[in-house]
Amino acid sequence: MKIAVLVKQCPDTETKAKLTSNNLDLSGVKFILNPYDEFGVEEAIKTRDATKGTATVISVGPDRVVDAERTALAMGCDDAIHVKVSEEEYKNCDSYVIAKALSEVIKQKGFQIVFSGKQAIDDDALAVPQMVAELLGWSRATVVTKLEGISEGVIKARRSIEGGAEEIVELTAPAVIAANKGLNTPRYASLPGIMKAKQKKVEVVPLESLGLGAKDSRVEIIAAELPAEKAAGKVFKGTPEELAKQIVDALRNEAKVI
Repeated sequence: MKIAVLVKQCPDTETKAKLTSNNLDLSGVKFILNPYDEFGVEEAIKTRDATKGTATVISVGPDRVVDAERTALAMGCDDAIHVKVSEEEYKNCDSYVIAKALSEVIKQKGFQIVFSGKQAIDDDALAVPQMVAELLGWSRATVVTKLEGISEGVIKARRSIEGGAEEIVELTAPAVIAANKGLNTPRYASLPGIMKAKQKKVEVVPLESLGLGAKDSRVEIIAAELPAEKAAGKVFKGTPEELAKQIVDALRNEAKVI
């Protein structure tokens, strides 16, 4: 079975965001493999082993995204495809352009099943896996916490839904599976795996060779700004009766909610 796993390189959650007039200032930012994608990588490797197939990492972005692909390769994936675009143009590529590029590569290479994380931790759009499935005309399951039957071609997926509940869906391959935390426990990259990853093939596919670019984006970022700082909390002191009076007074005259 030919398996693809889609990954994104994201700023580390410890990064202190600095903004330009309409985007994130990337100077000094530490980048990591999107944590949700680690669950997709692990499931791709497990499925590869079960079906005696291949697991290929695919990512869109500038040269730096190869570091995230190397992390997935060190975990155990076989090879990688880097859909290359300049840093400046990548900033203006929306979810549609990314999904379109990924779907074109998937079609060209003849993959049979695609894994990814449920979302990226930077934009939290939860859009690309669904878009990829739609553009391919494949079945899909997102926010997946358990899988059965992949090797048989009829897949049973358990997925999280609102209210803390889960639902079970059945789909047939080819399919896109977007993993949630709990689907598996991603393995750590071993030292031998890290050394082998340096030798594994990373095929470069220029974004323009797919007939795509930032010009095809459906979303334009007009401006970006940090949220306003929250006001300091208010502390009330006194007897229960005095506290009740102070709280009601604050809700009525300051917050104006009663």
